[in-house]
Amino acid sequence: MPKINLEKMSREDLVSLRKSVDQALKASEREAKKNALAAAQKAAAAHGFTLDEILAGKKGGSGPKSAPKYANPKDPGQTWTGRGRQPNWVKDALSSGKSLDELAI
Repeated sequence: MPKINLEKMSREDLVSLRKSVDQALKASEREAKKNALAAAQKAAAAHGFTLDEILAGKKGGSGPKSAPKYANPKDPGQTWTGRGRQPNWVKDALSSGKSLDELAI
């Protein structure tokens, strides 16, 4: 690959070069992803699966959901498992003097 003397290039030429490099990088990445997908599909097929079968259930979340332990007395459809951030209705109930035991299902 020939060496390019960037210091002698005009600003317009440098901007044009940058655009060309960005386009070439994007095209290279697309090609690499296409090749990786084909290789993954081939590996899955070698084991008797499709890639979709292997990846099913792997998107979003790390496991099964926990059963709800608490319900909003004003709207029983609003529940909370007791994990993660407290919903606003739990915070409101606690600040009004209720206990978590009173919200338990």
